[in-house]
Amino acid sequence: MTSTPQPPEVLRAPLIVEFPFTRSLGPVQSAFLSGLRDRTVLGVRTSDGKVLVPPVEYDPVTADEIRDLVEVGTAGTVTTWAWNPQPRRGQPLDTPFAWVLVKLDGADTALLHALDAPGPEAVRTGQRVRVRWAAERTGAITDIACFEPDDSAPQDAQPAPHSGEFEDAVTGIVAHARLDYTYGPGKAQSRYINALAEHRTVGERCPSCHKVYVPPRGACPTCGVATTDQVEVGPAGTVTTYCIVNVKAKNLDIELPYVYAHIALDGADLALHGRIAGIPYDQVRMGLRVEPVWSEGGRYPDHYRPTGEPDADYDAYKELI
Repeated sequence: MTSTPQPPEVLRAPLIVEFPFTRSLGPVQSAFLSGLRDRTVLGVRTSDGKVLVPPVEYDPVTADEIRDLVEVGTAGTVTTWAWNPQPRRGQPLDTPFAWVLVKLDGADTALLHALDAPGPEAVRTGQRVRVRWAAERTGAITDIACFEPDDSAPQDAQPAPHSGEFEDAVTGIVAHARLDYTYGPGKAQSRYINALAEHRTVGERCPSCHKVYVPPRGACPTCGVATTDQVEVGPAGTVTTYCIVNVKAKNLDIELPYVYAHIALDGADLALHGRIAGIPYDQVRMGLRVEPVWSEGGRYPDHYRPTGEPDADYDAYKELI
């Protein structure tokens, strides 16, 4: 009696992509955020008389530049909503709440924000709400902590012209972007990653065009057929193209400058990325023959270094550039 070999376990790992995004503000956005800091909500009037909140810098109909700022009310009407039963990290409230679109008194468009409500039964389209200001305001959309129910009647208020001028105006913001998710590389890349832990590089060959892809993708991007034939490549390879890095990355303890390159491993038809070390950065070149260097306990090459072989001829790697 023979046993059927079990497929390798598909790997999964938590992954966080996080970075600060810094941007400068034009006069309209600067006035809008400065106003929120001072508990004032500004919109902008378009050429056809509509008031947009949040304000934009260009008319969505004519594309003309618009600068006619006006002040609108801090209470408004819910135009639509959705209940959020499980708030996530970084959201306005840490208890269940409703996402709402609110048309503030005097505005013709709706502002998206959170509504603090005890449950979905307490939220409805047409409901009156008002701004709840944050205790500490810095000139950001979070200066509106959330909306809360309001008993006032709708106001047919005319937006008041506003100069958009504030003391110590906000001229730039830093938005912290973060994405938390579980990454599953799939069967093909799971085999590739497991082989790297054994200091081997394994690709897959297309049965139609016979190209070997490293890292493997599970299917040939050219022919669209599954690639199930595993092929061990390398370990040496050829630098096809490269760049010199002069900007230090956070949490990366590498002395500047350093070289990051595309490396075509012997037997592969697709170049992969790798750092080049063991040679002055200004001596790295196309065609340089390199080999992997593994750190103790590392699951992938720490970097690649020159093998000492003569450079590869351009014709040998030109199709991989």
